[in-house]
Amino acid sequence: MTLIALSASYGAGGSVVGPRLAERLDVPFVDRAIPTGVAEQLEVPLDHALERDENVGGLIDRMLAHFAALSGAYVSGDAASAMMGGDVYRQATERVICEHAEAGRGVILGRACALVLRDRPDVLRVRLDGPEDARLEQAMRIQGVDLDTAKQRMRQTDRARDLYVKHFYGADPRDTSIFHLIIDSPAIGPDACVDLIARAAQAHSR
Repeated sequence: MTLIALSASYGAGGSVVGPRLAERLDVPFVDRAIPTGVAEQLEVPLDHALERDENVGGLIDRMLAHFAALSGAYVSGDAASAMMGGDVYRQATERVICEHAEAGRGVILGRACALVLRDRPDVLRVRLDGPEDARLEQAMRIQGVDLDTAKQRMRQTDRARDLYVKHFYGADPRDTSIFHLIIDSPAIGPDACVDLIARAAQAHSR
């Protein structure tokens, strides 16, 4: 049985490596299925879950902006509402991730899945990362965007992911102790990443 929790910073190629790895290992790839499952659990339209999934950084930003102005004695209604909504979304996301993990096979991408599944010994936890300049170049190739667009997306995406992990899990997404394997993916390319992770998964499952 092969179960991999894959984390990737912007431009590290998670959206490329994840599906290729799942195909190599002949296991399900779990990415867009997560907001679909969240929508079903919360009984909200899929578009709403997708919007929340893609803009979670904006939600956290609004929460933190409110908290920054507080002395600790009072929480505004907007902040409380944002906090409750974010926590409900997080809980639903965790349930969906854990349901997919129960099958014991698959490649799960993002949503702090390495932390959600940290206590499961059968999960290989992998992070794709690399220097910013190299990730920007790779993002431009993969997404077909210019440098300014890639820089803007990197700032927004990495910040949103960092805020999500720090706020809800009190963790640093770059903490090496979270992962079994960390790969400088732009340096070796997606195909080599797939090869490395597949070999690591085989060794981990023994």
